[in-house]
Amino acid sequence: MASEMMEALMALCEEKHIDQLYLIDRLEQSLAKSYAEVLKLQDGARVTFDRTSGKFYVYKLVPKEESWDDETGLYTEFDEVDVTPKDMSRIAAQHVKSEIAAIVRNSARQQIFEEFSQRVGDIITGTVLQTTPDFTIVKIREGVEAELPHFDQRRYPDERNERPAGERYMHNQRIRAIIIDVRDPNSNQPPIRGERQRPSIVVSRTHPDLIRRLFELEVPEVYDGVVEVRSIAREAGVRSKVAVSSLDERLDPVGACVGPKGSRVRTVVSELRGERVDVVLWSDDPAKCVASALSPAKVSRVLVDTANNYATVIVPDDQLSLAIGKEGQNARLAARLTGMHIDIKNESLAADVMRGIPVKTEVDEEVEEGGHRCEYVGPTGIQCRNMARPGSRFCGIHEALAAAEVSDDPDSLI
Repeated sequence: MASEMMEALMALCEEKHIDQLYLIDRLEQSLAKSYAEVLKLQDGARVTFDRTSGKFYVYKLVPKEESWDDETGLYTEFDEVDVTPKDMSRIAAQHVKSEIAAIVRNSARQQIFEEFSQRVGDIITGTVLQTTPDFTIVKIREGVEAELPHFDQRRYPDERNERPAGERYMHNQRIRAIIIDVRDPNSNQPPIRGERQRPSIVVSRTHPDLIRRLFELEVPEVYDGVVEVRSIAREAGVRSKVAVSSLDERLDPVGACVGPKGSRVRTVVSELRGERVDVVLWSDDPAKCVASALSPAKVSRVLVDTANNYATVIVPDDQLSLAIGKEGQNARLAARLTGMHIDIKNESLAADVMRGIPVKTEVDEEVEEGGHRCEYVGPTGIQCRNMARPGSRFCGIHEALAAAEVSDDPDSLI
């Protein structure tokens, strides 16, 4: 019987990847603490485990008088007296069972932490097991679960909300999410709300990198690195903008991400439950980048103040509402995508503003021979650094605006 118990312990250690010495040591410590309470041993007890016979032995600790330490106020040496009870096997079996369950549970949590802490940022596909008002439990594989939190931020401001607005999950439904955090089971940090009932892996459906990973799955050029996702701006569940560029000049990065008849981007949109995804071309030129980010609106011209990270965008009158978007959404996403403050004006308003702006007449000293700088001065008082067109005081960008200064028709710029 004893040998069978030893074989079962060793098989369990091998199956759960638990160190045998660690398991036995934990069992001895747990039993020693329990028997010290049961037998009312004032100075404690020591329990040893005989691996050959599979039996436990309990020893009462009797302190030696000569081992008293005045500094610590404790005895340092003890004599051991065998006080193993007759019903040792029954009591030991109960403690061994509970202790082994705790060890296996903690070992599994530690293994999950060690594996998935290296996978933060990866996309996973899981099955919904349970949904509560505060979070959803997602099964990644057998024995490994993750949580997708969606706490009410007004009631629990310190908690996360990683579920897009309007999404609801059904039992056994398959969803894709991105790993954003893995909690250490041995951490000394204060426990979070309901931590004992919640898995240590935290996933998100609102993180911008989810779109990046979905494009890597659907677009081979993105996965291979030929097409690079340079920036992502997202309002989860509603709309996103993705700026892409290509390392190969012969390859259209936007077309590669959209796919034939929109098949690739349509798959991403389907996974995001109908969230609108705009794919735009990234440019190292800030003016071109801002104009592209405001797509699908058409832009007449962009004036960029790189020192203040500010861009003034002029659009046709009929494109103003499209450029701003519903409740400013298009302009807001474009600003996040480019990292610039964007001010949008229609051409009629720009013409009226130009009439009240003074124009500098002096010529910059550092002009090339036979030419001079554009005389346009922006709203911030900074003169345009472009060269003026031959026979004109302004560059090609501001020549039309300058013509409006002498025009009585406010629609002359359209």
